[in-house]
Amino acid sequence: MGIVAVLGRGVVPADEPLLHADDLGVLRGDGVFETVHVRDGVPWNLTEHLDRMRRSADRMDLDLPPHEALRELAGQALAARTESGEAALRLICTRGREYGGAPTVFATLNPITPDFPKVRRDGVRLMPANIGYPVHPEDVRAGAPWLLGQVKSLSYAINMAGQRAARAAGFDDLLWISADGWCMEASTASLMWIDGDVLYTVPPGRTSILPGTTSAFLMEHAADIGLRSEERMIRPDELFDVDGGVWVASSVRGVAPVVALGERTLPVGAKNEEVLKLAGFPVAD
Repeated sequence: MGIVAVLGRGVVPADEPLLHADDLGVLRGDGVFETVHVRDGVPWNLTEHLDRMRRSADRMDLDLPPHEALRELAGQALAARTESGEAALRLICTRGREYGGAPTVFATLNPITPDFPKVRRDGVRLMPANIGYPVHPEDVRAGAPWLLGQVKSLSYAINMAGQRAARAAGFDDLLWISADGWCMEASTASLMWIDGDVLYTVPPGRTSILPGTTSAFLMEHAADIGLRSEERMIRPDELFDVDGGVWVASSVRGVAPVVALGERTLPVGAKNEEVLKLAGFPVAD
């Protein structure tokens, strides 16, 4: 059992009831969250995660506590941990109870899935999946804020359904493809690739996909491994023509090479080890 901390209360027994039956986070997925990688006891990129959580909350007109309160909540959960090794710190804010009241805010802290270091080493096979709407030249979600583009909400049913469908078909994950044929993102990860001396990712501003914190870190530090960084659109078939490799990047799974898209294989890029080292996630031996 992991660690649970509640805003204003601190750490509570992990098996203690926490949510009311009418909490809108449960009833409607009405809330936001962030999951932060913990390495050496420290939450990595915490400020970037809190900034994204704030943006998500603002788009949902949700009364999120200030950064300082969320940092304190995270610190309470981390201080209660006695194990070493990687962990996932999840910060959650729901709209609260159905008939009013304060938001429900809590944190959980758990060890990572044991397979993640192997995935970073061995890579992932992605199933292309049509997301059902076009994004270019005009992203339909940009003019429809109720569709919650670029928001990390608790409504992850579609993401999880996509993962299940991919695994049922023999893949590790999926890659969302827009209705007009552009690559977007994996179910819970950003798409990245190297072509020439440039590290690329899909532009969130043109597609309304979730801006990745891990991908942003890699883009910001690309020069450390001799690369420039740019955002651009790309079609699935074009991924087979890039010369430096393709990756998915997420906050806890980390960075993993894409070794297949559909039934076609992709080579591991020459800079794979440098990319993985730059990201700093432990990789299985």
